Amino acid sequence: MDSPLINKARIMFVDDEISILQALRRVMRNIQAECLFASSAQEALEIFEESPVDVVISDMKMPEMDGAELLAIIADRYPETVRIILSGYSDNDSVMSAINDGRIWGYINKPWDAAQLVQTIEHAINTQQVVAERALLRRSLSQYQSIMKEEFEGFVGSSVAMQFIYNSLERAAPSSASVFITGESGTGKEVAAQAIHSISKRSSMPFIAINCAAIPGELMESEIFGHLKGAFSGAINHRDGAASLADGGTLFLDELSEMDIGLQAKLLRFIQTGEFQKVGSNRVEKVDIRFVCATNRDPLVAIADNKLREDLYYRLNVISINLPSLIDRDSDAILLAQHFLQSFTEKEDKILVGFSQEAERFIEGYRWPGNVRQLENAIYSAVVMSEGPLVAEQDIKIALGFSGGDNSNASTVGLQQVNSNSSSEINRSTNSGSMLDESLASSLNQSSLTGSSLNDVASASAAVGEISACVTPLHEVERITIENAVKSCEGNVVKAASLLEVSPSTLYRKIQSWKD
Repeated sequence: MDSPLINKARIMFVDDEISILQALRRVMRNIQAECLFASSAQEALEIFEESPVDVVISDMKMPEMDGAELLAIIADRYPETVRIILSGYSDNDSVMSAINDGRIWGYINKPWDAAQLVQTIEHAINTQQVVAERALLRRSLSQYQSIMKEEFEGFVGSSVAMQFIYNSLERAAPSSASVFITGESGTGKEVAAQAIHSISKRSSMPFIAINCAAIPGELMESEIFGHLKGAFSGAINHRDGAASLADGGTLFLDELSEMDIGLQAKLLRFIQTGEFQKVGSNRVEKVDIRFVCATNRDPLVAIADNKLREDLYYRLNVISINLPSLIDRDSDAILLAQHFLQSFTEKEDKILVGFSQEAERFIEGYRWPGNVRQLENAIYSAVVMSEGPLVAEQDIKIALGFSGGDNSNASTVGLQQVNSNSSSEINRSTNSGSMLDESLASSLNQSSLTGSSLNDVASASAAVGEISACVTPLHEVERITIENAVKSCEGNVVKAASLLEVSPSTLYRKIQSWKD
């Protein structure tokens, strides 16, 4: 009759007849489970307030509060506890009522067979373990999803790829180290640079952005360092450059590989010393600037093509952030489209309530080679041209330049390809998955996340999306959370279980499984 499963459980028997409790005590005396005996419903509830139990077995007919009422209260307050009625043969009608009111798992007849009683309890414990672990998973997923951001410092998107970016930006921002941002055109490199500045210690100081591809080479030195009056033809006034304007703040150099290779040497010295001279001046000025740079080229290819100085790249590439293409961002396209729709309908004073189903499918399936910028422009155009009240698929196709039924550019990609691309994009970041693992684990612990109790990591991954490539597995989060709870309770598992809102036996089983 001795069962290892029962031995780890916490079981309560409730009966107003002392002789019945004594008989139950004799049946359970060879079982190492923690058995509790209450002679009234009120006493049982007081025990529950100290710490919940795995299984409660209550007599049906008791004074003041009967078994059905007691189990109904327990069902509401402690839904993970398995509830069983102890009943005489003549109580069948009452048992059916208790099944409805107390939501009981089963019942045991009086008089009982000792072996059958233990077997029933063992089955109940097994059921309770499944119920408790499912509840843990639901709570962990709910709290996990609560920290998954849909928006972050100008970005919109809840995909795994963007959660990694958000965490990378948050970790990079407090530092003074230079940041090198890569990514295709239209992925939001300047938004990322602005985010770094906005959440940094320099946020109250200037953020100065220069697009190196948009300024003629002969004017770039003056744009960065400034010039004196008469320094060159057209210099009719003294002018401060970005170096002076960004003092104390952040200087963002976009499309750095488009800067003249000769000027890159001067830029390197400026970054290393913080010192510069205005064009036409002999006076050395010194500033305190945090540098953030970006390019849509592969930096190593740009170096090989003599478009980017290797020493400048490695000086700036202290922290590397690679922004994913829109096609690698799961369902972010529709979130972005809805965001742009709301923004542009307000701006254009139009009444548009959403997208048609066909339009949504198109948005989610289109490759968006121009990334977020292309999507933004397409939605803006569709808002202006749409007759409403829903933006139609054709409105978006016209905005993209499709003629008639031409869908040749509207190809979709398979899930396998998307996931493969997403992983490769994410893994190109210098800090890789470990950065997100530590950051998320910290965030999850701070929010008292209980974690998943499922050993099947694949099931948990399926529940929250393809996250295993860069996110701490839920079973690891669970272990960290439980260990922290036990530690904070100075080793008292019962207190830790109360803190995590689970029964102590659930924690005992978990802790034991890690030792086995």
